[in-house]
Amino acid sequence: MEFFLSSMSTILKGSEVTVNLTVASLFFGAIIAVFVALAQVYGKWWLNFIATVYERILRSIPILIIMFMIFFGFPSFGIRFDPFVAAVISLALRSSAYQSQIFRGALLSVSKGQIMAARSLGMTGAQTFFHISFPQAVRFSIAPMTNEFTIVLKDTSIAYALGVTELLREGTYIVSTSYEPLLIYSMCAAVYFVMTFGTNKFVSLMEKEFAIPGYEVRGLERG
Repeated sequence: MEFFLSSMSTILKGSEVTVNLTVASLFFGAIIAVFVALAQVYGKWWLNFIATVYERILRSIPILIIMFMIFFGFPSFGIRFDPFVAAVISLALRSSAYQSQIFRGALLSVSKGQIMAARSLGMTGAQTFFHISFPQAVRFSIAPMTNEFTIVLKDTSIAYALGVTELLREGTYIVSTSYEPLLIYSMCAAVYFVMTFGTNKFVSLMEKEFAIPGYEVRGLERG
């Protein structure tokens, strides 16, 4: 029992790093995603082209390669990142490509009738966006963002390759001294499950709370 409690304490310490990685990556990824989505929906053709190329490239490259390029490649130009920072940048860039499509789809889900009505009342394009389109798009994005959170949370385990002491690496440290891989990795899996399941339930409640009656947005998840 003492070994179990000690191991769980260490794993939970690593899970804190995992959560920090996930939240930071989603946050910075969302900031980039908003601009990419705006460029695709409202931008001129060349902005749309740049945003689309950015999104397609990042969706096509494995996250491990992105991490290696940033962590091992950038020092060639005199730029060095802490392993945690490199992992956040990598995960944020990758997630921004997927989040941009979630937000783009959400923006396109706002009915044109509402936009036309706002403009007919004398609202400017910026006012229409901030008061009509953007608030609804955020609410439409809640459900598909659940899927994105789950994927980014699991992808944080790849930061192990950069030496980040997240949940999986902490578990591996324990295995190297206890020689109980099945037990320890099962505990890690259980923690991942609890975090994922708990977050999904919480976001599901948020989705119902902020749902717009009569609207249902589909097809915004990763594909």
